[in-house]
Amino acid sequence: MMRIARTLAAALLAGAVAVGAQDAPATWLAADPGYRLAFPRDHASHPDHRIEWWYYTGNVETSSGRRFGYQLTFFRVGVDRRPVNPSRWAVRDLHMAHLAVTDVAVGRHHVAERLNRDGVGWAGASTETLHVWNDGWSARLDDATGAGAHLLNAASDDAGLAVDFRLVPERPPVLHGADGYSQKGAEAGNASHYYSLTRLRTTGRIMVDGEAFDVSGLSWMDHEFGTSFLEPAQVGWDWFSLQLDDGSDLMVYTMRRDDGIPDPRSSGTFIAPDGSITRLAAGDYALVPGRRWTSPSTGAAYPVAWTIHVPPLGIEIDVEATIDAQELETGESTGVTYWEGAIDARGTRDGASVSGPGYLEMTGYAGQPMSRVLR
Repeated sequence: MMRIARTLAAALLAGAVAVGAQDAPATWLAADPGYRLAFPRDHASHPDHRIEWWYYTGNVETSSGRRFGYQLTFFRVGVDRRPVNPSRWAVRDLHMAHLAVTDVAVGRHHVAERLNRDGVGWAGASTETLHVWNDGWSARLDDATGAGAHLLNAASDDAGLAVDFRLVPERPPVLHGADGYSQKGAEAGNASHYYSLTRLRTTGRIMVDGEAFDVSGLSWMDHEFGTSFLEPAQVGWDWFSLQLDDGSDLMVYTMRRDDGIPDPRSSGTFIAPDGSITRLAAGDYALVPGRRWTSPSTGAAYPVAWTIHVPPLGIEIDVEATIDAQELETGESTGVTYWEGAIDARGTRDGASVSGPGYLEMTGYAGQPMSRVLR
């Protein structure tokens, strides 16, 4: 049964990507440098773009200090922007979702996933407000309090895994790139609209192996949408988000090319404690990999220790995974194998010691060039 599910998921996703790629020039809208993000409007779905995701990651702990990392991600991939078939079963979009929890004390990483179509109500995303759902999992904006809180809820009985969180922004949305237009490739259309909520005060409950814990901490939310992101030579990326104890936040990523050279369109954003923003070009920083962990399941070798150098900001930070084994094999949803997990950061900024939690995502290490997925 598991094998059948994986085969079906892969076939559906391959069909979605192939159809979307073929139709992109005529029907799906490319990211537009003239578009201006506005909120709360742009927390909602953008169905005229082929690819979209809402990405929540965070580090939380109990009152006694037991720590957990978590990831809850909702993906939408357009299949047919204007289906001719009037049936509710006609597929316009496929929706995938990943839930992962890192139990740092025990040293285990738990994963659950979902794959559903829209149309019959199994999954979807509102175009009016933030409300995305997939088979009982959801992220939505709580408009009742006026605090702009995000409510996350996801549970997997099979995995004994659940999160039920309330996330309150401590900062306004941070726009990456040029006013939220993030260029990924040489061609104008290879770009996305991209913003983050970099400090979300988080409270709620988490369940691991059927045991529930009251927790609190910090989360980070990324929302990105577009139609064609990467070019053939771009095989993957290494992405970092850091929430430092001096009140600053840092997002940097390097897109890796098949010739081993970092792509010059890699970029980052630094948010100072006072909220001021510094945008970083590829030449402003260096991400230096260190110790590697080899997955016993896929054979992929992931760097789980890094050093981040940002000379213009006086930043020198060492980063290390809280546990090495934080790989996701998502054969029942996106079909992509990647490493995403909780990290610890320690170093200096302008000579002063800083530390804090963060998250690291690494793609393209398991023999799956991401340019084939996000082309």
